[in-house]
Amino acid sequence: MHDRMALLFANEAFYAAFAGHDYAAMEALWARHAPVACIHPGWGVLEGREAVMESWRGILGNAGNTPAASPRNARAFVLGDAAYVTCFEAFPEGFLIATNLFVREEGEWRLVHHQAGPTREQPDEEDEDDPSRPRAMQ
Repeated sequence: MHDRMALLFANEAFYAAFAGHDYAAMEALWARHAPVACIHPGWGVLEGREAVMESWRGILGNAGNTPAASPRNARAFVLGDAAYVTCFEAFPEGFLIATNLFVREEGEWRLVHHQAGPTREQPDEEDEDDPSRPRAMQ
């Protein structure tokens, strides 16, 4: 259970960095030793830490034109030292669906892949009021 909670916390920290346009926090969440990739909605595949972090620098540096996403209905799946989280991303205009892959690096869950895309579904409202759901520190 501890791994799952730590994983959900790392996922929340990713979205807190996004919402806060905090590049330093975002940069700290991505793996430094494992290969990384990212597929932003409507983009092609970005491969390598340098390309992925450059994309986040641009996105987070464009605060006026980039609405923040917040995660909904996050589900964590731990597979030893690798794991993934599926969740909805809530934006003012609707929802995307995302998968975030993590590896354990230096005792912490670090992102190795993020992919988000359109969905017609919406998150269940009942999970949003779960008091046991971990929250990232603001």
